[in-house]
Amino acid sequence: MTGIRLTAPAPGWAIDADVVVVGSGVAGLTAALRCAAAGLDTVVVTKARLDDGSTRWAQGGIAAALGEGDTPEQHLDDTLVAGAGLCDEEAVRVLVTEGPDAVRRLIGTGAHFDTTESGDIALTREGGHHRRRIAHAGGDATGAEISRALVDAVRSAALHTIENALVLDLLTDGEGRTAGVSLHVMGEGQHDGVGAVRAPSVVLATGGMGQVFSATTNPPVSTGDGVALALRAGAEVSDLEFVQFHPTVLFLGADSEGQQPLVSEAVRGEGAHLVDGDGVRFMLGQHELAELAPRDIVAKAITRRMHEQAAEHMYLDARHFGARMWEQRFPTILAACRAHGIDPVTEPIPVAPAAHYASGGIRTDLRGRTTVPGLYACGEAACTGVHGANRLASNSLLEGLVFAERIAADIAAARPARTDPAPGPDEAAHGTADGTAHGTADGPVALLAPEARPAIQRIMTRGAGVLRSAASLAAAAEELESLHRCAAADAAGPDAKAVVPGVDAWEVTNLLLVSRVLVAAAREREETRGCHWREDRPDRDDAHWRRHLVVRVAPDRTPVVHRTGTAAFPPVRTAD
Repeated sequence: MTGIRLTAPAPGWAIDADVVVVGSGVAGLTAALRCAAAGLDTVVVTKARLDDGSTRWAQGGIAAALGEGDTPEQHLDDTLVAGAGLCDEEAVRVLVTEGPDAVRRLIGTGAHFDTTESGDIALTREGGHHRRRIAHAGGDATGAEISRALVDAVRSAALHTIENALVLDLLTDGEGRTAGVSLHVMGEGQHDGVGAVRAPSVVLATGGMGQVFSATTNPPVSTGDGVALALRAGAEVSDLEFVQFHPTVLFLGADSEGQQPLVSEAVRGEGAHLVDGDGVRFMLGQHELAELAPRDIVAKAITRRMHEQAAEHMYLDARHFGARMWEQRFPTILAACRAHGIDPVTEPIPVAPAAHYASGGIRTDLRGRTTVPGLYACGEAACTGVHGANRLASNSLLEGLVFAERIAADIAAARPARTDPAPGPDEAAHGTADGTAHGTADGPVALLAPEARPAIQRIMTRGAGVLRSAASLAAAAEELESLHRCAAADAAGPDAKAVVPGVDAWEVTNLLLVSRVLVAAAREREETRGCHWREDRPDRDDAHWRRHLVVRVAPDRTPVVHRTGTAAFPPVRTAD
């Protein structure tokens, strides 16, 4: 344990459970439903409403070998190729072999996928897939349908849910084992202010960290809270440098910030072409799959063409679909484009890459266990070894589904006893009753002012975006450390100007921590691999860098990066 925690008031209320699941996407709700079905007293904590996570924004679909002639082995091969030599093959095999039945169980839960005239599940292709194996719903509203089905199931099962609640830190007992979480309910939930859910098993399914960048497909809630909590608790993260930038995000202007509309890869899967301003299909000859190459290859090709032509964006041309196909197959995307003054039926769509998915995350084993006893992670917050250096399209929903079921099975088999959280550090040494910090080295984290959020996003976009270099990453590291030092200095001394604890301050403090760790890993990896693209190191270097980077945060809050000795995904060993 690091002894690091967010500056916050002590919990003023508490409830007890066997399991607390943090997050309400496909991973979190699947884990919660399976735990509850096993007779475990389960509490779901979610940052906004139950259906406000990243899952509902997933357009393309969920990948599984469900079609005639397709096999898990073929799905495995495509996943390994996309992962650029860093996938854990055992984890991928679990994904692709357990995936089809997991999807069928999801259908049994109430999810309705699009079907063919014969009643079979309709399947499409996306980048990196050699077969049609992407099941979709509502044309391009797959995530929304999955979220609807799981939320309905949670409500039907009458699970205890706490909405509008930001998780703060992990609680541990005297032996260093998980004993629950502290959280802050934001006015509309079941409790007011900071409280605690005490439970011997905690599942982090908090989604991604796309909000560390200025432009992202991620919703506003994706501020890396679960990864930051895990790092403060002493857990290891892995491969955080591999941030996937989706190639085709609706371009709204060079200064546009925040969540951007996604133009699903399924549009290219159905035959749309990437073209430059002159109408030239520049992906031809770049890869055997052209527009359906793995996402890192397409994002790099778009970025290169933009640089060559001094252009701010490229175009996705699907005018040949016609109005009927757009309206039936991609109604969500059609509406989003038209809302921004673009009609894809009659004109090409301006697109550019934007931050989309964290391939790395909290390091877990095949049962979702982290390096902290009793702490689990799944979904985008986790690093199971499935994605390697670049996630294969539509594997994310499947990963959340499969590994959430595995986590629930592990917790149900172990059924750890409840223990009392150890008392927090002495207030006199580390803080005051109102939650402000004195800035000591081993006490609460000095909070950043909410106004620092755009600065972090600009630093990360400029220094650790699609294109990276030693110089850009060094500059980003220094600017981030400067923000960290200034916050600590402002919270210390007789004239302390500590930031008042609150949701905005906690979020931006989490963003700073995950940004510092991401940049530390990206600086260490001196090669180009998957979605990590170093301008100054343009080649893949298997001899030295077909390795994983494991990062933890030392008690002095410094990111410590360790390179593994082989390409094998390192075993997860808990501290017990």
